[in-house]
Amino acid sequence: MARVELKNATKQYGNGQAPAVSSADLVIDEGDFVVLLGPSGCGKSTTLRMIAGLEALTSGELWFDDRLVNGDPPDRRNVGMVFQNYALYPHMTVEQNLSFGLKAARTPKAEVRQRVAEIAHLLGLDTYLGRRPKELSGGQRQRVALGRALMRRPAVFLMDEPLSNLDANLREQMRIELARLHGQLGITTVYVTHDQNEALTLADRVVVMESGKIRQCGSPAEVYGQPADTFVAGFIGSPGMNLWTAGWDDDGKSVWLGGRAVCLPRSYLPVLEDLGPSITVGIRPEHLGLFRTGADVEVVCQVEVLEQLGSHTQLHAEVELAGEDRARLVARLDAAFAVHSGEKLVLTAPSGAVHLFDAESGRRVDVDQRSLAGALVR
Repeated sequence: MARVELKNATKQYGNGQAPAVSSADLVIDEGDFVVLLGPSGCGKSTTLRMIAGLEALTSGELWFDDRLVNGDPPDRRNVGMVFQNYALYPHMTVEQNLSFGLKAARTPKAEVRQRVAEIAHLLGLDTYLGRRPKELSGGQRQRVALGRALMRRPAVFLMDEPLSNLDANLREQMRIELARLHGQLGITTVYVTHDQNEALTLADRVVVMESGKIRQCGSPAEVYGQPADTFVAGFIGSPGMNLWTAGWDDDGKSVWLGGRAVCLPRSYLPVLEDLGPSITVGIRPEHLGLFRTGADVEVVCQVEVLEQLGSHTQLHAEVELAGEDRARLVARLDAAFAVHSGEKLVLTAPSGAVHLFDAESGRRVDVDQRSLAGALVR
């Protein structure tokens, strides 16, 4: 296992073009499972390929433990890589696919046989060693691809959207398999995906990227519960956080955002005064509800579309912030509530569910919820 560190790493493909990855600083500790997450074109696969040695850094440094590897080719980095399309040799059996790399490196036959047996048993491929890829299911092919990468006993395991070609049920099964595998082997792993379920369930740490930049790096609980900025807040979650930017005013009893759209307790007043005349407020869909006990935040909205999803109803509504300004709202309500399109509602949330962001920079504003609660009591 190896510790991987990117120092001010940049990748630019042409003069005048925006960098694919810009000034990335990232430490991946030995044995960590780190997921690079972001929309298409954000630089996550380029970052993975730089670690693998498939892309050279334009500037910056890449370290494996105490060794600078900028100039090292892929075969000197001791990495195992799994691609989106499996990249198996179709004319070879499972056993031949697994053993190909070791045979090419002139590994003794007895050691090759032993390693094939170990990996096949680990991944449940014992009974498939004589089959060719076309005779396997998608999940079985992916296990072969994983096994081939593990045959080298890599110091770093790299995976580029390995589950994206599988159907939903297989993806769920393979997520469990990958988590089990990492728990058993403990190999330093870097995993690229745009699927939040994969990121939040697999990762020790999630690295959220956008336009070539790292926006936040933290545990799944941190990037979900304390997003660093409005991009992370809106991107993480399905659906993402509701975000409303507007001016605020104080009527002596409550603080109102956008005219009379969002009502906050006056305990927020000192924070808002520090931030200026406008603020961005965020609330996650699952924290909005009807008739919630102890809720002291209100949002006035008009229902547009209802999605009946069995266990809950997903409500899509419009919030009138001020004058002609309109904003979207999504709430996850109990399926038992009778709500109708066109209806005007007042949704509520606890003050602890409110996230504040600077209206200009989009950066998170941390608020001491204990002091807010104290202000509410007083």
